[in-house]
Amino acid sequence: MNTKLKCLLLDDELPGLTYLKMLCQQIPNMEVVKAFDSPMVFLNEVSNLNFDFCILDIEMPEMSGLQIANILDGKPVVFATAYKEYAADAFDLHAIDYLRKPIQLERLKQAVEKVEKALNSTIGMDTKKYFQWNTNKGKSLLFFDKILYIRTSSEDPRDKIAHLMDGEICVLKNINFDTLSNILPSSQFCRVNKKELIAISAVQYFSHDEIATNLLQENGKNLLLTLSDSFRKDFLLKLSV
Repeated sequence: MNTKLKCLLLDDELPGLTYLKMLCQQIPNMEVVKAFDSPMVFLNEVSNLNFDFCILDIEMPEMSGLQIANILDGKPVVFATAYKEYAADAFDLHAIDYLRKPIQLERLKQAVEKVEKALNSTIGMDTKKYFQWNTNKGKSLLFFDKILYIRTSSEDPRDKIAHLMDGEICVLKNINFDTLSNILPSSQFCRVNKKELIAISAVQYFSHDEIATNLLQENGKNLLLTLSDSFRKDFLLKLSV
């Protein structure tokens, strides 16, 4: 991987959390996106954060690290705990590694290397075909190959409107574009401006600042999108232009 591994930290004991963050900052290919000392705050914010893996304490009030890992939908997890008796449960959850406190820098580096290998092994592999999200129709499964276009809702900018291949439209509740970019296969989708994202398969033709799609509007004309300066380079790279 050419970029730094983005990590979230969770430990309810502040001294331990501070020490772990200090160790992480000594690893050049690693970036701590955010450190949390509360499982509930972590859960409230995690869907809005772009990250590659988490380092979780296990024994915490409100909710254990094992329960948190179950909710993370396959994101790589490294557990850090003073207790050895949770190791079997941790690996049942396919944890990348299990660190015993007090954590040593070299041991943490080994764990980060394992995470990097695990992530690299999945590059180019479309193992997952869909994602699950709260919508106006309840909890929905959205298949990547059925999504054509996603835009910001005009009624509530926290929500996004997904246009699907069968003509169906659904409202994705409380999700931002950073989260969507992290969920959707990067080779199949591209952000084109601050308020819109499109499937590459929906592109019909384009110019310097405009994209014509194969989505028909109510007036029978093809939907046109603005291609902004900030997203043009990535768009052209994905189309291999």
